[in-house]
Amino acid sequence: MKAERQKAKEPIYIGARIYRASSYGGSHPLAIARVPTVTDLCKAMGWLPQQQYRNSPRAKPSALQAFHTGEYVAALQAAEDNQQVSDDTRTRHGLGTLSNPVHPHMFRRPATSVGGVLFGAALIANGGVAYVPGGGTHHGMPDRANGFCYFNDPVLAILSLRRQGLERIAYVDIDAHHCDGVEAAFHGAEDVRLISVHEENRWPFTGALTDTAGGTAYNLPVPRDLNDTEYDLILDRVVLPTVVKFRPDAVVLQCGADALLEDPLARLALSNASHWKTVAALGALCDRFLVLGGGGYNPWSVARCWAGVWATLAGHDIPDVLPEQARAVLSPLKWNRKAGFQPPAQWIETLRDPSRHGPVRDDVRSRVRYLTDRLSAE
Repeated sequence: MKAERQKAKEPIYIGARIYRASSYGGSHPLAIARVPTVTDLCKAMGWLPQQQYRNSPRAKPSALQAFHTGEYVAALQAAEDNQQVSDDTRTRHGLGTLSNPVHPHMFRRPATSVGGVLFGAALIANGGVAYVPGGGTHHGMPDRANGFCYFNDPVLAILSLRRQGLERIAYVDIDAHHCDGVEAAFHGAEDVRLISVHEENRWPFTGALTDTAGGTAYNLPVPRDLNDTEYDLILDRVVLPTVVKFRPDAVVLQCGADALLEDPLARLALSNASHWKTVAALGALCDRFLVLGGGGYNPWSVARCWAGVWATLAGHDIPDVLPEQARAVLSPLKWNRKAGFQPPAQWIETLRDPSRHGPVRDDVRSRVRYLTDRLSAE
């Protein structure tokens, strides 16, 4: 019986076939293979046995309407069916834009992401770890698409955990872009603690240091070129103490890979070791842990980072040099935004980035101090 309980608590990886056949199209930043590459890489490393893999269901409209309006859900379904939108729909719901274009899977793909995240939330409700790299769409608003996000699966996950009886939920977001949709959803909520580390002066231009979202949020905008040493300070002095003091029943982590040095849509300079350290540290604080993907627009750096996230969750050692079968997953990748781009050998041969340590700047120290003082005063 003890062995059966232990097996049930093994971390679960949730993926879906739809990501292999779906793309935002053209030169959109999400016209790259992300979840399939992470899945294939983990399998090539021998890290993903069948008993730890689950296929994501697709969320039904009724489940989506726990946060999104029925009118918006119907508009998104109609846009997929018709492969076009009216000017009114574009204006009202943000569909058919450069950021959130019309494409053949524009409803089914995000509904599957939500389904996977809701499945993960159900799996961890009584304890456990679930990893959903297709999740993390933190910009979605109730009645409109926003910032590459048609739905907001982190919000729906937190709402699901609430319905399952969990009373305190910590949401940590280390994506380079502020989680505006999640903050808007839980403004003033006493049972949610939101902690966001994101690049300052970067879209969506929300999440100021003094923005508390009615007491719910700890926002830390950071300057460009944030390095691993500065991030370590933030993790140790802000993120972890804030979670510990909140005493959550569950932790949800959005670990967008766009804060890494190689990402084209941000100007931060972290190594993927910072993400893995965050995963390990938060996982040690709570026995219910839901880990999501998020941003990340360099196909090699996303795959290497998120495969390492799974290795961290599942307790696998990350080798210095990848075996041939893993290199065979990374070497054929294409980057539509950079035709003919040849990745450096490191992106094919290793998972772990070189350490990117450096000095801790005064403005980082002062912002950390501001939030630690606030935490002490609570």
